[in-house]
Amino acid sequence: MTTTSAETVVRRPARARAAAAGAAVRRKQGLQHGGWFVAPFLLLFALFVIWPLLRGVWLSFTDANISGDGARFVGLANYREALDDPLMWDALGHSAFFTLLVVPCIAVLAFLLAMLAHHIERGTWLWRLCFFLPFLLPSTVAGNLWQWLFNPGNGMVNHVFGLDTPWLTDKSYAMLAVVICTLWWTVGFSFLLYLAALQGIPAHLYEAARLDGANAWHRMVHITLPMLRNITGLVIALQILASLQVFDQAVVMMDFTTGPEDSTRTFVQYTLEQGFTSYRVGYASAISIIFFVLIAAVALGRMWLLRNREEGGR
Repeated sequence: MTTTSAETVVRRPARARAAAAGAAVRRKQGLQHGGWFVAPFLLLFALFVIWPLLRGVWLSFTDANISGDGARFVGLANYREALDDPLMWDALGHSAFFTLLVVPCIAVLAFLLAMLAHHIERGTWLWRLCFFLPFLLPSTVAGNLWQWLFNPGNGMVNHVFGLDTPWLTDKSYAMLAVVICTLWWTVGFSFLLYLAALQGIPAHLYEAARLDGANAWHRMVHITLPMLRNITGLVIALQILASLQVFDQAVVMMDFTTGPEDSTRTFVQYTLEQGFTSYRVGYASAISIIFFVLIAAVALGRMWLLRNREEGGR
């Protein structure tokens, strides 16, 4: 080996170490500079999310009232009371029943509307606007609108279809009325997700299927639905988390009551009743923490199923 080649061999590791050190310095500098851009968000997140959560956890172990004076530490007494509270379980059951009705209906309806808007050739923008526009309305507007539509006396639903259904005064129909309102109001968001996913499916897959003699049903079953599997999982997860927290439209449609025979009292509404009507902030905080744990379990379960499915598909 010549002297020149030996020097080259010796210098290469030195240059590699120097390059690695320079890259580390640049990454460190980038993190330092990037931290200033992230700092406002982290500050607001800590102020409005982390601190209220920690404060709520602490209050759940006390008998605090709405004034905040004279709170005593009571340990797990609030949690034991909550687990033995039949009204809390009834409210949770109403929220779960609402979720079971809304989630599959929204997933199916949003998919069908997205398929329709995707294949319509004329007035595409108008159809998309009509399907998505209700989602832009405030919850109070949607609730008041459907309260009028379901009015037993002069409501349009009973008048147009020739019905005499007590939508808002009978416990057998009250939750169904809230479900219908929610479907109309929120389906636009899931519709938009499905429409974006449909536009991302490569066209050559359908062309190849047509050449092989596949009809429209086969193309949808063997191409469209498998390609939308991930977006369907996302829609279902988002709708479960949102439906479990139902409150606005149910309260507005029932004139800020719990509905006929408390049939539309949801978990969130019961929590607010305990905190701002009964003034039991400590007990309401305990209920909120229980609800937070339930929602977190649903979210983590969805992530676990998705990870297992991805690992199984490899």
